[in-house]
Amino acid sequence: MDDGKARGAPVRIIIDGEPWTAYAGETVAGALLAGERAHFRRTPARGQPRGYYYGMGVCWECALVVDGRPNVRACLTYVADGMRVETQDGDGPRGSLE
Repeated sequence: MDDGKARGAPVRIIIDGEPWTAYAGETVAGALLAGERAHFRRTPARGQPRGYYYGMGVCWECALVVDGRPNVRACLTYVADGMRVETQDGDGPRGSLE
């Protein structure tokens, strides 16, 4: 869909094993939200979905796993060609949220 807004060059990322088109210059959160993806992680205790909230890196609600590294804030991380993004379960595979 052409909404009249300029976007960067298309880049391919992988989200939970599925190919995804994102655009250079946008954050992982922006790419996910543009694709109508609302949750990025699940809480440790009850498994409740969490996603984009503040968008300025203070709340950690958008933490997910990027290229095998857990607890990456999607609102502060820019997409890169070939990037692998995964929904984070709890505190992630290594450690806790900072």
